[in-house]
Amino acid sequence: MARKLRWLTGLPTALLGIALMTGSASAQSLSREVVTTLAPTGTLRAAINFGNTVLAQPDPATGAPRGVSAELATELARRLGVPVTFLTFDGAGKVTDAGKEGAWDVAFLARDPVRAQGILFTAPYVVIEGTYMVSNASSLQAVEELDRPGTRIAVGRGSAYDLYLTRALRQAELVRAASSAEAIDTFLRDRLEAAAGVKQPLVEYARNHPAVRVIPGRFMVIEQAVGIPAGRDAGLPFVRALVEEMKASGFVAHALASSGQGDAAVAPAAD
Repeated sequence: MARKLRWLTGLPTALLGIALMTGSASAQSLSREVVTTLAPTGTLRAAINFGNTVLAQPDPATGAPRGVSAELATELARRLGVPVTFLTFDGAGKVTDAGKEGAWDVAFLARDPVRAQGILFTAPYVVIEGTYMVSNASSLQAVEELDRPGTRIAVGRGSAYDLYLTRALRQAELVRAASSAEAIDTFLRDRLEAAAGVKQPLVEYARNHPAVRVIPGRFMVIEQAVGIPAGRDAGLPFVRALVEEMKASGFVAHALASSGQGDAAVAPAAD
């Protein structure tokens, strides 16, 4: 179940300054239709996935969402002139499921053909990598070695890499856990051959747990984008323009760096 948290739409001074220096999305005609399409209840309900620590982290003192996705949600609400409510989840699959119930107005997820059946996506704002973690005793040395009979790989159910590997793997078996964090627990508890996940948190985990290591390379590039529910097409051009503005202005890079995720790559401008 999602946790529901509400804050005012004020940004930290540095980020607000960056946002005010540019005005691509603001320069668009912000019609009443756009506002009511994106925030039909009068509040922007933003789904935040704590399962991807590159994008979002709970504040240690307050539990409030911090990180690039929370900053983007806050800025979108500010442009719309509405307050923001954060709905927090521990896995992307749970965000997607909640969207089917109409629980949120904007979410921050990896683009995927399965998700695109019910979600309208912008171009990506952050690009990260999916890779594997294995035991130090494992003979597995390369990403390409994982897809073979007898290899069991723990994944967070409904995550971008779960969706991708479901299509890509031919021989290895996926073992699905409720969230990305629980996938690591499953990998360790059940002595599976590997755990799949976002590179940065896997590297951080391995740094603190010398019994495991991260396989070099990647099995996918994960394009993190902003999504709104299908059927809200009238609001999509505004959100797309905002994402491009936030990348070009340095807003996204600053939000990543200020939340300790400076090694994540800002996505290039959309074609």
